[in-house]
Amino acid sequence: MKSYVIEGGKKLNGTIKISGSKNASLPILAATILGNGTSKLYNVPNISDIENTINILKIIGCKIKKNNGKIEVNSQYINKTEIPTDLMSKMRSSVILAGAMLGKFKKVKFSYPGGYDICLE
Repeated sequence: MKSYVIEGGKKLNGTIKISGSKNASLPILAATILGNGTSKLYNVPNISDIENTINILKIIGCKIKKNNGKIEVNSQYINKTEIPTDLMSKMRSSVILAGAMLGKFKKVKFSYPGGYDICLE
């Protein structure tokens, strides 16, 4: 990990670009389901969990536009309440989409989220 040692007596100034947060972006992407139009998200990280979530949103009917860390999600055209098993199994956080779909449609069908097998005894 990089570190900076700052010795007093000198004024600091400048800018730092902060990368987007997966843990903030995924729930916000899920929340776009609740709208009936276009939601714009900025500074979204380009990582596989985000891509998987976008793929799920596309499959259920959302129209997506991506450009340099900006994502526009139009949820006006959602026409499905089932999250495909193959995409659901790719990430544990996919379950957050189920809550948004329940909130909007009062029903959702999905498999266990990915990451770990669930065993009941």
